[in-house]
Amino acid sequence: MAGTARHDNQMAEKARKLLDTTQDPVEKLRLQCLSRGSSGIKGLGRCFRIMDDDKSRSLDYSEFKKGIYDYGLDLDPDDARKMFETFDRDGSGTIDFDEFLVKLRPPLSKSRRTLIQKAFRKLDRTGDGQITVEDLHGVYDARHHPKYQNGDWTEDQVFLKFLESFDTPGDPDGVVTYEEFYNYYVGVSASIDNDIYFDVMMRKAWKL
Repeated sequence: MAGTARHDNQMAEKARKLLDTTQDPVEKLRLQCLSRGSSGIKGLGRCFRIMDDDKSRSLDYSEFKKGIYDYGLDLDPDDARKMFETFDRDGSGTIDFDEFLVKLRPPLSKSRRTLIQKAFRKLDRTGDGQITVEDLHGVYDARHHPKYQNGDWTEDQVFLKFLESFDTPGDPDGVVTYEEFYNYYVGVSASIDNDIYFDVMMRKAWKL
């Protein structure tokens, strides 16, 4: 089940408050992404992917800085440079942006990671490592969706809209990978302090 608007609002508010007190540049960037809701870190990833013209999945400093500013994040140039140097461990002048985005995710407890894996496995009925409309038949009930009930959408259209919740923002392809699913729930998780509540929410949402 997609994260609720209430969770997103709570997380955004919490992130904005913490931004006033943190000095760590990586934490500042993480909090600015989280202040945009569950898909904040995914959105930054999309920005980086667009700029990766040669598909090398790496960025030099000028591309990195442009990506951050294009996404509308407010980061001091000195902080941006320090952050880039933190990730450019071998001093090559480039960073792997997949690795960077992994580091940017808020940490998850083992129990939460396990629940996300279980939910993904349940949805991925074909076991090919991605969720598609085909997988959702028999797992997700479209009949309760208002647009299905009034005849505006077919069952498959409801499924595609559902998949968009987890898909890369602005670039939905109707296929949700484990990374996209995991990143989505990293955002949701950041809005929920209590492991027990996260557990109940996931089990109820996916009937685990």
